Amino acid sequence: MFSLTVNDYVMIAHSLPNEFFGPAQQLHGATLTVEATFTRAALDEHSVVLDIGHATQLLDDALAPLRYADLDSHPDFAGRLSTTEVIAQYIGDALAASLAEQPDIGISVTLHENPRARVSYTVAKRG
Repeated sequence: MFSLTVNDYVMIAHSLPNEFFGPAQQLHGATLTVEATFTRAALDEHSVVLDIGHATQLLDDALAPLRYADLDSHPDFAGRLSTTEVIAQYIGDALAASLAEQPDIGISVTLHENPRARVSYTVAKRG
């Protein structure tokens, strides 16, 4: 199995209005470091998992709707808590949609919320 990981970051604002989340119930900002990992069992005809420049652009495109957004009013998060896990799924699903014609490429997304905590999501039925 081969893998390629590219990274970026995104700054968001959100609240998690449930007592379960303690102080994070209030509106607050977060800078999330994002890693997108693409995998393949075998390299393509160019001997790569995916072109690095293309992978970087795919991640940039997936993050664009989130940059500096208040997720409390973002239509894609309506009726959902914008936990780090849900944000990871949103990004993973956006990447999967961009690579719909290449289902042999696996996709996983890792968000680093802080230096001590990270969340990962793997898009099902790919690769």
